[in-house]
Amino acid sequence: MDKIQEIVLKKARGKKITMLTAYDYATGLLVDKAGIDMVLVGDSLANVVLGLDSTTLVYMPEMLHHAKAVRRGVKNALLIGDMPYDSYQSDPTQAVKNAGRFIKEAGCEAVKLEWFRQCPFVAEAIIKSGIPVMGHVGLTPQTAESFKVQGKDAASAQEIIEQARILQEVGCFSIVLECIPQQLATVITETLNIPTIGIGSGVHCDGQVLVINDLLGLFDRYQPRFTKKYVNLTPIILEALAHYKSEVENSVFPGAEHSFAMDEEEFKKLKD
Repeated sequence: MDKIQEIVLKKARGKKITMLTAYDYATGLLVDKAGIDMVLVGDSLANVVLGLDSTTLVYMPEMLHHAKAVRRGVKNALLIGDMPYDSYQSDPTQAVKNAGRFIKEAGCEAVKLEWFRQCPFVAEAIIKSGIPVMGHVGLTPQTAESFKVQGKDAASAQEIIEQARILQEVGCFSIVLECIPQQLATVITETLNIPTIGIGSGVHCDGQVLVINDLLGLFDRYQPRFTKKYVNLTPIILEALAHYKSEVENSVFPGAEHSFAMDEEEFKKLKD
């Protein structure tokens, strides 16, 4: 059984699915060792790693570079490449080629697409080329005019339900539901045969995803309500850095245990 089938079967068996982002070898290795089911090399890379203001400002070269690093650390989880805006929305004709690069060059096993007007056609073309696709509806950061809860009224909620249904029909193996009311997420989850992965969409999705930097407390520019800090590493790291600075300035580090020495006889020859 391949990894995609295992993910889909988890829904059928009523088992929750775990998913996290990763952007480098070290983090990918840790997430994989923790037994997380799916690892997403997310375009959130733009914000939390590259310091950019929008995910639309990250492109294929950066995404592939980081996906390759994560691949070296991830051995067991399903590795998914998040296709950046420019790779499939600004030029849908290049979508299949760019999706293929995630597979061939970076070693990913699937790609993720955010909903946009031509999404069904692009997703179907990529799937027909043999590449598994994860969809993404609700709040779609690549095209969102404002970052707020989507589908709060019946009309817009029905649109999101229809988008999810269409993505299932064209062959997506899973769909991310971002920042929608938990009642709507429940309806979609109960309606679809494929797994839903929630972020800010309540507990009744088939699985959950978080940005690893939010989970670890490593990104303080903003903290969406739907994220959770399981540990706050920022003050711990700052304390360690301040300790290092102090020890260097006061000649405490490096100590003898961190240093190497020449044989005294050899050293005497050097001085002579």
